[in-house]
Amino acid sequence: MTIAAAHAGMREGRERYRALAFRRIALLSALCAALFASVCVDMALGPANYTISEVLDSLFRSDQVSDQLRVIVWDIRMPIALMAVTVGASLSVAGAQMQTILANPLASPFTLGISAAASFGAALALVAGTALVPLAVGYMVPINAFVMAMAAALFIHFASTMRGVTVETIVLLGIALVFTFNALLSLLEYLASEQALAAVVFWTMGSLTKATWPKVWITAAVLVLTVPLFARQAWALTALRLGEDKAASFGVNVRRLRLQTMLTISLLAAIPVSFVGTIGFVGLVGPHMARMLVGEDQRFFLPASILCGALLLSVTSVVSKTILPGAILPIGVITALVGVPFFFVLIFGSRRRAW
Repeated sequence: MTIAAAHAGMREGRERYRALAFRRIALLSALCAALFASVCVDMALGPANYTISEVLDSLFRSDQVSDQLRVIVWDIRMPIALMAVTVGASLSVAGAQMQTILANPLASPFTLGISAAASFGAALALVAGTALVPLAVGYMVPINAFVMAMAAALFIHFASTMRGVTVETIVLLGIALVFTFNALLSLLEYLASEQALAAVVFWTMGSLTKATWPKVWITAAVLVLTVPLFARQAWALTALRLGEDKAASFGVNVRRLRLQTMLTISLLAAIPVSFVGTIGFVGLVGPHMARMLVGEDQRFFLPASILCGALLLSVTSVVSKTILPGAILPIGVITALVGVPFFFVLIFGSRRRAW
């Protein structure tokens, strides 16, 4: 091959990469636009419906709208809409990085028992009045859920560091945690009073209706603090998708990378679940949507996972308001109805192709 031909091949390769990068950036921009539209629709729907133009006026020209519209949009509906965005993004990123470090397409906070552990922790507060952190009596439910979710995530991590433990073993261990915490939750529900039982059932269904600005800020702060940590490890995480041996040959410390990622995932998954309850399948479906759109390159896969998870839960919030006029269905029920068919597609699709 001549030098001129080599240079021509390099130019062609760079042009193809630019075209691919432009396509991915265009897809990310389209996801941003779709997310903004979904949030506006979410804020427009409710017991008193408003038009999109009225919502936009309240957002950008609040001094020119009525006090009633401003209060409903800013104080009531916006926290719920933004909570859907931050929770969806957090769960999706957590699921994406779980799938990356465990090399398993079914890994997510829901399927590995983190959400089930949070449900059990919340039930301890609602049924038995037990505070896992004694000084936080006023916030027993979210703090109990957070502590149990973190404990489950750390247990999975430390089990993964034991000699001879494979990725398949970790997934099976997560499934065992799901059954264990669900059994303990059922026991608490059996012993609970009618009022406590109703509270537990409502919490485990997942709901955004109790979202407040402080909860939104806390969830968003955790997301903003953790995403740069993943971004710094983008190259290493992308290399890990090629296999442990291949990543190690590139100089990646796989053991340390998994430790750092799992600890970050634990925080990222536990905080949203502790505020809104059990919302399944967002951490499973969101990453796969992102992967189908932009591929495995973490420079694009990470923001795509954020946007897909946020868009998925925001659209689900809209659907939960429109199925039964005048009623808001638990959002966890809707995500399960969407996620279960996708779950079957993954299972049967994996038989025909390698993930």
